[in-house]
Amino acid sequence: MIKLTMLSSAEKVKGQGVASAYRELVNLLEERYKNEIDMKINSFKKSDITHYHTVDFRFFLSTFFKKKRGVRVGYVHFLPETMEGSLKLPWIARIVFYKYLIGFYKRMDEIVVVNPSFIPKLTAYNIPEEKIHYIPNFVSKKSFYPISKEEKNLARKKYGIPLDKFTVIGIGQVQHRKGVLDFIEVAKQLPNVQFIWAGGFSFGKITSGYEELKKIYDNPPDNVKFIGIIDRSEMNACINMADVFFMPSYNELFPMAILEAMSSDVPIVLRNLELYEEILDGYYVKEVDNPGFIQAIRHLEEDSNYYDEMLQAAKRGAAYYSEDRLAEIWLDFYQGLLMKE
Repeated sequence: MIKLTMLSSAEKVKGQGVASAYRELVNLLEERYKNEIDMKINSFKKSDITHYHTVDFRFFLSTFFKKKRGVRVGYVHFLPETMEGSLKLPWIARIVFYKYLIGFYKRMDEIVVVNPSFIPKLTAYNIPEEKIHYIPNFVSKKSFYPISKEEKNLARKKYGIPLDKFTVIGIGQVQHRKGVLDFIEVAKQLPNVQFIWAGGFSFGKITSGYEELKKIYDNPPDNVKFIGIIDRSEMNACINMADVFFMPSYNELFPMAILEAMSSDVPIVLRNLELYEEILDGYYVKEVDNPGFIQAIRHLEEDSNYYDEMLQAAKRGAAYYSEDRLAEIWLDFYQGLLMKE
Protein backbone atom coordinates (compact mmCIF):
# COMPACT_ATOMS: atom_id res chain seq x y z
CA MET A 1 0.00 0.00 0.00
CA ILE A 2 1.28 3.47 -0.94
CA LYS A 3 1.73 5.91 1.95
CA LEU A 4 0.63 9.22 0.45
CA THR A 5 0.58 12.59 2.20
CA MET A 6 -1.39 15.55 0.84
CA LEU A 7 -0.13 18.98 1.94
CA SER A 8 -2.57 21.80 1.23
CA SER A 9 -3.97 25.00 2.69
CA ALA A 10 -6.12 25.68 -0.39
CA GLU A 11 -9.42 25.37 1.44
CA LYS A 12 -8.57 28.13 3.92
CA VAL A 13 -9.48 30.76 1.31
CA LYS A 14 -12.93 30.33 -0.24
CA GLY A 15 -13.61 30.79 -3.91
CA GLN A 16 -10.36 29.32 -5.29
CA GLY A 17 -10.22 26.80 -8.11
CA VAL A 18 -7.10 25.31 -6.49
CA ALA A 19 -9.24 24.23 -3.55
CA SER A 20 -11.81 22.62 -5.86
CA ALA A 21 -9.13 20.65 -7.71
CA TYR A 22 -7.60 19.51 -4.42
CA ARG A 23 -10.95 18.42 -2.99
CA GLU A 24 -11.88 16.48 -6.14
CA LEU A 25 -8.61 14.52 -6.04
CA VAL A 26 -8.83 13.76 -2.32
CA ASN A 27 -12.43 12.56 -2.68
CA LEU A 28 -11.51 10.42 -5.68
CA LEU A 29 -8.67 8.64 -3.88
CA GLU A 30 -10.74 8.14 -0.73
CA GLU A 31 -13.65 6.62 -2.66
CA ARG A 32 -11.77 4.42 -5.12
CA TYR A 33 -8.37 3.46 -3.76
CA LYS A 34 -8.62 2.84 -0.03
CA ASN A 35 -6.99 -0.56 -0.50
CA GLU A 36 -4.14 0.79 -2.65
CA ILE A 37 -3.40 4.14 -0.99
CA ASP A 38 -3.06 5.07 2.67
CA MET A 39 -3.67 8.83 2.48
CA LYS A 40 -2.92 11.38 5.20
CA ILE A 41 -3.79 15.09 5.08
CA ASN A 42 -1.29 17.73 6.29
CA SER A 43 0.70 15.19 8.26
CA PHE A 44 4.47 15.25 8.56
CA LYS A 45 4.89 11.57 9.39
CA LYS A 46 7.08 9.39 7.16
CA SER A 47 5.55 8.95 3.72
CA ASP A 48 6.32 7.24 0.40
CA ILE A 49 5.01 10.24 -1.57
CA THR A 50 4.27 13.78 -0.46
CA HIS A 51 2.00 15.72 -2.80
CA TYR A 52 2.33 19.50 -2.37
CA HIS A 53 -0.83 21.33 -3.45
CA THR A 54 0.08 24.79 -2.11
CA VAL A 55 3.37 26.60 -1.56
CA ASP A 56 3.19 27.43 2.16
CA PHE A 57 6.55 28.20 3.76
CA ARG A 58 6.21 25.40 6.32
CA PHE A 59 5.66 22.99 3.42
CA PHE A 60 8.78 24.37 1.75
CA LEU A 61 10.80 23.67 4.92
CA SER A 62 9.53 20.07 4.93
CA THR A 63 11.12 19.46 1.52
CA PHE A 64 14.54 19.39 3.20
CA PHE A 65 13.58 16.19 5.09
CA LYS A 66 13.77 13.97 2.04
CA LYS A 67 13.76 10.62 3.88
CA LYS A 68 10.49 11.47 5.64
CA ARG A 69 8.81 13.04 2.64
CA GLY A 70 9.64 10.33 0.09
CA VAL A 71 8.98 11.41 -3.49
CA ARG A 72 8.12 15.13 -3.45
CA VAL A 73 5.40 15.95 -5.99
CA GLY A 74 4.57 19.57 -6.76
CA TYR A 75 1.16 20.48 -8.17
CA VAL A 76 1.58 23.56 -10.38
CA HIS A 77 -1.62 25.61 -10.45
CA PHE A 78 0.06 28.90 -11.29
CA LEU A 79 3.31 30.51 -12.41
CA PRO A 80 4.56 34.09 -11.93
CA GLU A 81 3.23 35.18 -15.32
CA THR A 82 -0.27 33.81 -14.61
CA MET A 83 -0.54 35.81 -11.40
CA GLU A 84 -0.27 39.15 -13.18
CA GLY A 85 -3.67 40.84 -12.95
CA SER A 86 -4.65 38.80 -9.88
CA LEU A 87 -2.91 40.38 -6.89
CA LYS A 88 -1.65 43.90 -6.32
CA LEU A 89 1.68 43.50 -4.57
CA PRO A 90 4.55 45.97 -4.09
CA TRP A 91 7.19 45.30 -6.77
CA ILE A 92 9.76 44.05 -4.28
CA ALA A 93 7.24 41.65 -2.69
CA ARG A 94 6.29 40.41 -6.13
CA ILE A 95 9.91 39.72 -7.09
CA VAL A 96 10.60 37.92 -3.82
CA PHE A 97 7.45 35.81 -4.03
CA TYR A 98 8.03 34.84 -7.67
CA LYS A 99 11.59 33.71 -6.86
CA TYR A 100 10.28 31.76 -3.89
CA LEU A 101 7.58 30.13 -6.06
CA ILE A 102 10.06 28.88 -8.66
CA GLY A 103 12.45 27.85 -5.87
CA PHE A 104 9.63 25.78 -4.36
CA TYR A 105 8.97 24.01 -7.66
CA LYS A 106 12.69 23.30 -8.07
CA ARG A 107 12.67 21.51 -4.70
CA MET A 108 10.26 18.92 -6.15
CA ASP A 109 11.30 15.52 -7.45
CA GLU A 110 8.35 15.50 -9.84
CA ILE A 111 5.98 18.20 -11.11
CA VAL A 112 2.34 17.84 -12.20
CA VAL A 113 0.84 20.49 -14.45
CA VAL A 114 -2.86 20.81 -15.26
CA ASN A 115 -2.20 22.29 -18.69
CA PRO A 116 0.46 21.11 -21.18
CA SER A 117 1.17 24.71 -22.20
CA PHE A 118 2.99 25.07 -18.87
CA ILE A 119 5.66 22.51 -19.70
CA PRO A 120 7.81 24.86 -21.85
CA LYS A 121 7.31 27.67 -19.34
CA LEU A 122 8.67 25.49 -16.54
CA THR A 123 11.61 24.27 -18.62
CA ALA A 124 12.44 27.94 -19.24
CA TYR A 125 12.98 28.17 -15.46
CA ASN A 126 15.52 25.32 -15.81
CA ILE A 127 13.22 22.61 -14.49
CA PRO A 128 14.01 19.38 -16.42
CA GLU A 129 11.20 18.35 -18.75
CA GLU A 130 11.47 14.70 -17.74
CA LYS A 131 10.29 15.69 -14.24
CA ILE A 132 7.11 17.32 -15.55
CA HIS A 133 3.85 15.40 -16.03
CA TYR A 134 0.56 16.59 -17.49
CA ILE A 135 -2.54 15.39 -15.63
CA PRO A 136 -5.67 17.48 -16.22
CA ASN A 137 -8.24 18.52 -13.66
CA PHE A 138 -11.51 16.62 -13.49
CA VAL A 139 -14.95 16.88 -11.91
CA SER A 140 -17.07 14.26 -10.22
CA LYS A 141 -20.60 13.69 -11.52
CA LYS A 142 -21.59 13.25 -7.89
CA SER A 143 -20.83 16.92 -7.32
CA PHE A 144 -21.81 18.50 -10.65
CA TYR A 145 -24.72 17.20 -12.70
CA PRO A 146 -27.90 18.44 -14.43
CA ILE A 147 -30.92 19.09 -12.21
CA SER A 148 -34.65 19.24 -12.95
CA LYS A 149 -36.54 22.31 -14.19
CA GLU A 150 -38.25 22.56 -10.80
CA GLU A 151 -34.90 22.55 -8.98
CA LYS A 152 -33.56 25.18 -11.37
CA ASN A 153 -36.53 27.41 -10.66
CA LEU A 154 -36.01 27.00 -6.91
CA ALA A 155 -32.38 28.06 -7.32
CA ARG A 156 -33.41 31.10 -9.35
CA LYS A 157 -35.94 32.11 -6.74
CA LYS A 158 -33.32 31.76 -4.01
CA TYR A 159 -30.96 34.17 -5.77
CA GLY A 160 -33.65 36.51 -7.09
CA ILE A 161 -33.24 35.57 -10.75
CA PRO A 162 -36.33 35.90 -13.01
CA LEU A 163 -37.62 32.50 -14.10
CA ASP A 164 -38.25 33.59 -17.69
CA LYS A 165 -34.92 35.31 -18.41
CA PHE A 166 -32.18 33.80 -20.56
CA THR A 167 -29.36 33.68 -18.00
CA VAL A 168 -25.57 33.77 -18.29
CA ILE A 169 -23.26 32.92 -15.39
CA GLY A 170 -19.61 33.73 -14.78
CA ILE A 171 -17.62 32.19 -11.94
CA GLY A 172 -14.38 33.16 -10.29
CA GLN A 173 -12.63 35.71 -8.16
CA VAL A 174 -13.58 39.29 -8.98
CA GLN A 175 -10.32 40.51 -10.51
CA HIS A 176 -9.05 42.01 -13.77
CA ARG A 177 -7.48 38.75 -14.96
CA LYS A 178 -10.90 37.08 -14.98
CA GLY A 179 -12.25 39.63 -17.46
CA VAL A 180 -14.93 40.95 -15.10
CA LEU A 181 -14.92 44.37 -16.79
CA ASP A 182 -15.61 42.69 -20.15
CA PHE A 183 -18.35 40.59 -18.55
CA ILE A 184 -20.02 43.83 -17.45
CA GLU A 185 -19.60 45.51 -20.84
CA VAL A 186 -21.13 42.51 -22.63
CA ALA A 187 -24.04 42.55 -20.18
CA LYS A 188 -24.69 46.23 -20.92
CA GLN A 189 -25.08 45.39 -24.62
CA LEU A 190 -27.55 42.58 -23.86
CA PRO A 191 -30.05 44.27 -21.51
CA ASN A 192 -32.70 41.56 -21.98
CA VAL A 193 -30.32 38.83 -20.78
CA GLN A 194 -29.71 38.20 -17.07
CA PHE A 195 -26.03 38.01 -16.05
CA ILE A 196 -24.81 36.47 -12.79
CA TRP A 197 -21.30 36.46 -11.34
CA ALA A 198 -20.55 33.92 -8.59
CA GLY A 199 -17.39 34.88 -6.75
CA GLY A 200 -15.91 37.69 -4.74
CA PHE A 201 -12.70 39.22 -3.47
CA SER A 202 -11.03 36.16 -1.97
CA PHE A 203 -7.87 38.17 -1.24
CA GLY A 204 -9.57 41.40 -0.25
CA LYS A 205 -7.95 44.74 -0.99
CA ILE A 206 -4.77 43.27 -2.46
CA THR A 207 -6.85 42.04 -5.41
CA SER A 208 -5.69 43.72 -8.60
CA GLY A 209 -8.06 46.59 -9.46
CA TYR A 210 -9.93 46.24 -6.18
CA GLU A 211 -11.20 49.85 -5.96
CA GLU A 212 -12.54 49.93 -9.51
CA LEU A 213 -14.09 46.47 -9.31
CA LYS A 214 -15.62 47.02 -5.86
CA LYS A 215 -17.58 50.02 -7.18
CA ILE A 216 -19.05 47.86 -9.94
CA TYR A 217 -19.62 44.97 -7.54
CA ASP A 218 -21.64 47.24 -5.23
CA ASN A 219 -23.53 49.03 -8.04
CA PRO A 220 -23.83 46.69 -11.05
CA PRO A 221 -26.02 47.30 -14.13
CA ASP A 222 -29.69 46.34 -13.71
CA ASN A 223 -29.26 43.01 -15.52
CA VAL A 224 -26.14 41.96 -13.58
CA LYS A 225 -26.20 40.30 -10.18
CA PHE A 226 -23.10 39.54 -8.09
CA ILE A 227 -24.04 36.72 -5.75
CA GLY A 228 -20.73 36.55 -3.90
CA ILE A 229 -18.57 33.57 -2.96
CA ILE A 230 -20.76 30.48 -3.06
CA ASP A 231 -20.09 27.40 -0.97
CA ARG A 232 -19.02 24.48 -3.12
CA SER A 233 -22.04 22.46 -1.94
CA GLU A 234 -24.37 25.05 -3.56
CA MET A 235 -22.40 25.66 -6.74
CA ASN A 236 -24.07 22.92 -8.77
CA ALA A 237 -27.50 24.56 -8.34
CA CYS A 238 -26.00 27.96 -9.21
CA ILE A 239 -24.52 26.69 -12.46
CA ASN A 240 -27.71 24.84 -13.35
CA MET A 241 -29.88 27.94 -13.00
CA ALA A 242 -27.96 29.46 -15.94
CA ASP A 243 -28.43 28.78 -19.65
CA VAL A 244 -24.83 29.64 -20.57
CA PHE A 245 -21.45 29.73 -18.81
CA PHE A 246 -19.35 32.72 -19.90
CA MET A 247 -15.76 33.35 -18.80
CA PRO A 248 -13.85 36.14 -20.60
CA SER A 249 -10.58 35.53 -18.71
CA TYR A 250 -7.32 36.82 -20.13
CA ASN A 251 -5.13 34.24 -18.40
CA GLU A 252 -5.95 30.85 -16.93
CA LEU A 253 -4.50 27.45 -16.19
CA PHE A 254 -7.35 24.97 -16.29
CA PRO A 255 -10.38 26.55 -14.58
CA MET A 256 -12.37 24.09 -12.52
CA ALA A 257 -15.49 26.20 -13.13
CA ILE A 258 -15.39 25.30 -16.84
CA LEU A 259 -15.34 21.58 -16.04
CA GLU A 260 -18.10 22.06 -13.47
CA ALA A 261 -20.31 23.83 -16.03
CA MET A 262 -19.69 21.15 -18.67
CA SER A 263 -20.53 18.46 -16.13
CA SER A 264 -23.78 20.31 -15.37
CA ASP A 265 -24.75 20.32 -19.08
CA VAL A 266 -24.32 24.06 -19.67
CA PRO A 267 -22.84 25.39 -22.96
CA ILE A 268 -19.55 27.28 -22.62
CA VAL A 269 -18.43 30.64 -24.08
CA LEU A 270 -14.75 31.52 -23.58
CA ARG A 271 -12.10 33.88 -24.82
CA ASN A 272 -10.02 32.02 -27.38
CA LEU A 273 -6.86 31.68 -25.30
CA GLU A 274 -3.90 29.72 -26.64
CA LEU A 275 -3.76 27.61 -23.49
CA TYR A 276 -7.29 26.28 -24.20
CA GLU A 277 -6.29 24.95 -27.63
CA GLU A 278 -4.87 21.64 -26.40
CA ILE A 279 -7.29 21.01 -23.57
CA LEU A 280 -10.72 22.34 -24.59
CA ASP A 281 -10.82 22.68 -28.37
CA GLY A 282 -14.17 21.48 -29.72
CA TYR A 283 -15.96 21.75 -26.40
CA TYR A 284 -16.80 25.48 -26.30
CA VAL A 285 -17.77 28.60 -28.24
CA LYS A 286 -14.56 30.57 -28.84
CA GLU A 287 -14.48 34.33 -29.36
CA VAL A 288 -11.73 36.93 -29.11
CA ASP A 289 -13.47 40.13 -27.98
CA ASN A 290 -16.66 41.67 -26.62
CA PRO A 291 -18.46 41.98 -30.00
CA GLY A 292 -17.80 38.27 -30.51
CA PHE A 293 -19.07 37.40 -27.03
CA ILE A 294 -22.24 39.45 -27.61
CA GLN A 295 -22.88 37.72 -30.93
CA ALA A 296 -22.24 34.26 -29.44
CA ILE A 297 -24.62 34.76 -26.52
CA ARG A 298 -27.32 36.15 -28.83
CA HIS A 299 -26.85 33.15 -31.15
CA LEU A 300 -27.24 30.71 -28.25
CA GLU A 301 -30.36 32.54 -27.04
CA GLU A 302 -32.08 32.75 -30.42
CA ASP A 303 -31.08 29.53 -32.21
CA SER A 304 -32.18 26.36 -30.40
CA ASN A 305 -30.33 24.11 -32.86
CA TYR A 306 -27.07 25.94 -32.26
CA TYR A 307 -27.70 25.87 -28.51
CA ASP A 308 -28.13 22.08 -28.64
CA GLU A 309 -24.98 21.73 -30.75
CA MET A 310 -22.89 23.54 -28.13
CA LEU A 311 -24.62 21.68 -25.31
CA GLN A 312 -23.52 18.39 -26.88
CA ALA A 313 -20.00 19.79 -27.21
CA ALA A 314 -19.96 20.59 -23.48
CA LYS A 315 -21.17 17.07 -22.71
CA ARG A 316 -18.30 15.59 -24.73
CA GLY A 317 -15.89 17.72 -22.73
CA ALA A 318 -17.42 16.51 -19.48
CA ALA A 319 -17.02 12.88 -20.56
CA TYR A 320 -13.37 13.40 -21.50
CA TYR A 321 -12.53 15.02 -18.17
CA SER A 322 -14.56 12.61 -16.07
CA GLU A 323 -13.35 11.08 -12.83
CA ASP A 324 -13.60 7.58 -14.34
CA ARG A 325 -10.82 8.32 -16.82
CA LEU A 326 -8.66 10.38 -14.48
CA ALA A 327 -8.88 7.91 -11.58
CA GLU A 328 -6.74 5.33 -13.40
CA ILE A 329 -4.30 8.01 -14.55
CA TRP A 330 -3.66 9.18 -10.98
CA LEU A 331 -3.23 5.66 -9.61
CA ASP A 332 -0.80 4.77 -12.40
CA PHE A 333 1.12 7.99 -11.74
CA TYR A 334 1.56 7.35 -8.01
CA GLN A 335 2.48 3.70 -8.53
CA GLY A 336 4.96 4.68 -11.24
CA LEU A 337 6.75 7.06 -8.88
CA LEU A 338 7.60 4.22 -6.50
CA MET A 339 8.80 2.03 -9.33
CA LYS A 340 11.37 4.75 -10.17
CA GLU A 341 12.79 4.70 -6.65
